[in-house]
Amino acid sequence: MATFHFLQISARFLSKRTSLPLPLPLPLPNPFLSLHFPLKRLVSFPKRPELKRLHEAAVATGSAQPAVDLQNVPVQDTQKQEQSGKLVLPTNDSSDELLRIRHTCAHVMAMAVQKLYPDAKVTIGPWIDNGFYYDFDMEPLTDNDLKRIKKEMDRIIKRNLPLVREEVSRDEAQKRIMAVNEPYKMEILDSIKEDPITIYHIGNEWWDLCAGPHVETTGKINNKAFQLESVAGAYWRGDEKKPMLQRIYGTAWENEEQLKAYLHFKEEAKRRDHRRIGQDLDLFSIQEEAGGGLVFWHPKGAIVRHIIEDSWRKTHIEHGYDLLFTPHVARADLWKISGHLDFYKESMYDQMEIEDELYQLRPMNCPYHILVYKRKLHSYRDFPIRVAELGTVYRYELSGSLHGLFRVRGFTQDDAHIFCLEDQIKDEIRGVLDLTEEILLQFGFSKYEVNLSTRPEKAVGDDDIWEKATVALKDALDDKGWSYQIDEGGGAFYGPKIDLKIEDALGRKWQCSTIQVDFNLPNRFDITYVDSNSEKRRPIMIHRAVLGSLERFFGVLIEHYAGDFPLWLAPIQAQVLPVTDTQLGFCNEVVGKLKSNGIRAEVFHGERLPKLIRNAEKQKIPLMAVVGPKEVETHSVTVRSRFGGELGTMKIDEFISSIQQAIKNRTL
Repeated sequence: MATFHFLQISARFLSKRTSLPLPLPLPLPNPFLSLHFPLKRLVSFPKRPELKRLHEAAVATGSAQPAVDLQNVPVQDTQKQEQSGKLVLPTNDSSDELLRIRHTCAHVMAMAVQKLYPDAKVTIGPWIDNGFYYDFDMEPLTDNDLKRIKKEMDRIIKRNLPLVREEVSRDEAQKRIMAVNEPYKMEILDSIKEDPITIYHIGNEWWDLCAGPHVETTGKINNKAFQLESVAGAYWRGDEKKPMLQRIYGTAWENEEQLKAYLHFKEEAKRRDHRRIGQDLDLFSIQEEAGGGLVFWHPKGAIVRHIIEDSWRKTHIEHGYDLLFTPHVARADLWKISGHLDFYKESMYDQMEIEDELYQLRPMNCPYHILVYKRKLHSYRDFPIRVAELGTVYRYELSGSLHGLFRVRGFTQDDAHIFCLEDQIKDEIRGVLDLTEEILLQFGFSKYEVNLSTRPEKAVGDDDIWEKATVALKDALDDKGWSYQIDEGGGAFYGPKIDLKIEDALGRKWQCSTIQVDFNLPNRFDITYVDSNSEKRRPIMIHRAVLGSLERFFGVLIEHYAGDFPLWLAPIQAQVLPVTDTQLGFCNEVVGKLKSNGIRAEVFHGERLPKLIRNAEKQKIPLMAVVGPKEVETHSVTVRSRFGGELGTMKIDEFISSIQQAIKNRTL
């Protein structure tokens, strides 16, 4: 009966998680996103990579240079979705109209800002995944300023002003920019290589360098379907040596219902923010006294990391990997050989001088694994050789780019390298795909986006080996049965690669796993093996990571579960709660027995029972074992699940057995 109760816990636990209203990823994920609202409506987002390139051009030049005929972009058929009880929340990729609305909102906002603050200088204002932004050179803004700007935008929209496209010569554009004293626009003009120059007017009152697209009139914008969200500082062109600008973010949708769905989704994302949950549950911290981007794992967070690492090591050993531990520093010459000092220097920390020699904190683990390979001569019979390490690396990031566990300066990669023969590439890649799936499924990730990136224009290695490696990657993916998209020319200069993004409970996509074939480092380090003809040959090297960074993966896990870790992963699995301190001695006995059986448990006391239960629930403890006089007398506990409620009274051994079975099965 107790086992049945724990299966009920699992079902309720999973049901609670999957029925939560899921929040909006920030930014919206690409290529598609699934989220559930209270009415269980599904929202999906299709992918259009050509529009992604269009957006990148808008950010780079300040005007959206069309790469495709947007009139011909297909819009989703929403009628079938509505009939099936599902709401399609469009993206810029799927809805030409939404893209135009967002781009026009950026222009209307800039016009409103300059009406209210005539000294403000405009820069760029592209559409983005969930709305738009515009950068201004002006005095800092407040939330009250945003309200004023929104009201002015509403007035402009109500006037239903036309948006008119005009083509002018470069000289004419320069004259107009100089006449209105807009220095940033002059710089943008210089970056536009094609003539004629296009300008968009809002009525005859305001204009901007822009290639569009836009809606026909400002009245096409639903003023109840957009909001100004926030203001932030942003360096011009992302360069900290250039002026700090005021960036106003806004979100815009086709109708009010879509905006409400977005705001609900965004609020849920805020609730799941790993930085807040990490603090509330005492999992980790960033100590400014030690420096930004350096993670301190607290006891509870360290326990979760320990479980992840143990599972990772066990799985890798079962899949034929040898585990390594390598140094955190090395002579600078090593990074010259690897090429990191030539191509990666700005992401590396300064060198340190030790006994007249220069040393470098490692930004990557690859050269170390190559040195381990080179320690002896290898025969073709030795292959494949698989080595893996949870290796901590250090990379310089600007302080403004640091973000909780997602962007740090010191982190641990689950790094592995495979040395193999050309005819072994396919089987090794397939093995990595199987390993990746096995590990990710342990944490509840079963939906992936897979991309295969092929040879770029500039690359090392001859055509034949590139072709063989690319075909091997395709064949491995086909054998696995995973659908994938091909990113032509998107591979690294040293080889083709597979990138895998996991989809979390919010529908967001997170880049974690990568598999990269490398033709570069084997040449740089001159690694060889002896073939069947006793001749020296160059082996194939494969880089791969499954979780990526442990810090980032932990952040993803926190947000995926909203801090409600499954029983097997929870830092504290059970809390024993006495009704009064009279039962404290027996509670300590229970906890001792739980711990001796490998269950993470603690006694919590000193408050009235209802408050003890509330505190346990706030700390997201999966199981509570309540002990009163009757439980002491019968050597039992009354079990309460965080999600299942009261589960009844159990003997101690029965309680332990049920927990162990749930942990063994990794029951959620």
